[in-house]
Amino acid sequence: MGKVKKIKFSRSEMKQPKMALSDQIEEEKIAKSKNRQKNRIRKEDDDKFVDPVLTKRILSQARQQQMEIEEENAIGRTSDSVKKPVVRLSTDPEFSDIEESSSEDEHDNVQYYENIEINEEDERAIQMFMSKDPVPMKTLADIILEKLTEKKTEIETQFSDVGSIQMQELDPRVKAMYEGVRDVLTKYRSGKLPKAFKIVPSLRNWEQILYITEPTKWSAAAMYQATRIFASNLKEKMAQRFYNLILLPRIRDDLAEYKRLNFHLYQALRKALFKPAGFMKGILLPLLESGTCTLREAVIIGSVIAKNSIPILHSSAAILKIAEMDYTGANSIFLRIFLDKKYALPYRVIDAVVFHFLRFERDSRELPVLWHQALLTFVQRYKTDISSEQKEALLRLLKKQFHHTITAEVRRELQHAKCRDTEITEPALEPMIY
Repeated sequence: MGKVKKIKFSRSEMKQPKMALSDQIEEEKIAKSKNRQKNRIRKEDDDKFVDPVLTKRILSQARQQQMEIEEENAIGRTSDSVKKPVVRLSTDPEFSDIEESSSEDEHDNVQYYENIEINEEDERAIQMFMSKDPVPMKTLADIILEKLTEKKTEIETQFSDVGSIQMQELDPRVKAMYEGVRDVLTKYRSGKLPKAFKIVPSLRNWEQILYITEPTKWSAAAMYQATRIFASNLKEKMAQRFYNLILLPRIRDDLAEYKRLNFHLYQALRKALFKPAGFMKGILLPLLESGTCTLREAVIIGSVIAKNSIPILHSSAAILKIAEMDYTGANSIFLRIFLDKKYALPYRVIDAVVFHFLRFERDSRELPVLWHQALLTFVQRYKTDISSEQKEALLRLLKKQFHHTITAEVRRELQHAKCRDTEITEPALEPMIY
């Protein structure tokens, strides 16, 4: 048991005169004011002055905050101008939040890429391998106009590239409403989008509605918000059509005009990866099949692929398709980017890449440095996954296609490679077929 505490009485209480019990009860009912004065000692010097070390810290934090505010304001001003920093990346984009506006903290946890300086010599080397008869790319406007002029009476028409587009007579009030949406999207910078635009992905004739809004006149911020909405709400095939008909032409036009990609358009490319199959079939493969992909386009779009996660099946299918295409300089750039991601590729894909390089054994043209770099990357990453026959064939290839710096390194990697001939079974993983 604890000790009983003794009740201490002050001297004043002990010297109080004796009173009757009734008088004591009456006295306790009435609150008395005590003439107690507290003597507080204040350091007047502390009220007047602040410690020098604390002052220095406060000023340092104030300057740092001011610099951050000025940087954010500079970013906001330059994002809509011609000389704006373009590419900023994050590894974990939130694709599903369609209510987020561009005024929110898009600049947090993001990195700018350095301004890309294109070497004229590399550009000329790329031009040598571009297609002489490029395939014209269709836009949404081209397809809608073809449909209106050729088959006005039909509801559905099949297109070889982009599937069917639903055409129907629109109520004049609906048309007028989306013409108003068009005016908003043309001047859009930040904030909420019209609700009428957010429901477009759920409409059967969404291509026809988008045609009314004139996507070619959208601001870059509106294109980013539209990509977020469509990537979140459309199925793979429909997203592929949106990427191919609207997003890709806009990106190529922006690069051709300004020689750099608008920040919002780069963000749109990142959001497009939310549908990886749609990205590959709607942006990457059509760009390479056109035969006119420039070095600048390949580097910038390739940076999106390099710094974002893509499922192995979609990447394997893309490598397979690129290896089987007619060669252009951009093919080597994308092959090197995919190979640098260090996937555990199926043997089928590795064999396709080997045959891709062996095709140039009898090519009399001087191949660009990009081709040799892609070959070196492949050998470094997958030298243990090739067969002995493929190893010998690649060594013979090096006698025909030679680079004074890179070829020696490729030969050294191959000579010290342990081939897969001892492997009994190949990986069960098979790539998706586009």
